[in-house]
Amino acid sequence: MCSAHATVRGLLGEIVARTGNGRDIIVDMEAGLEHLSRGTGKHVSRIVAVVEPYFRSLETGRRVKELATELGIGDVVGIANKVRDEADRQAIQDFCAAHGLPLLGEIPYDPTLVESERVGRPPIDHLPPGPAVAAIRGLAEQLIKEGGKG
Repeated sequence: MCSAHATVRGLLGEIVARTGNGRDIIVDMEAGLEHLSRGTGKHVSRIVAVVEPYFRSLETGRRVKELATELGIGDVVGIANKVRDEADRQAIQDFCAAHGLPLLGEIPYDPTLVESERVGRPPIDHLPPGPAVAAIRGLAEQLIKEGGKG
């Protein structure tokens, strides 16, 4: 096993052991399947797969759901990202429904994120009222309310 994955898995295990099950821990992992296949998700109770309206992204979301299920992680949800219009929304909804990936919500395409990246500032500081930031806040509140139910 790659030492980086072993380190992250060990760190997550230690955090879970020290804080118990009464605490939510959010880990943002890079897109793809490697971290799951390397056991990094051993202590995970929920996976939130962020999918975009492009085949490769949707297919990765499907594979994340499949692998997570194989690993015993039954709570896998999706979030639609970079949704520009009704066609994007429908494509994501149809794909996720066909592959058993329930959608928790969506984040609209927001050109201010590119602007924020250009100036090197976090979107929440650069343009806090932007549509993507507002959607992310709403999703964060929803996840907190749910408390990682599985």
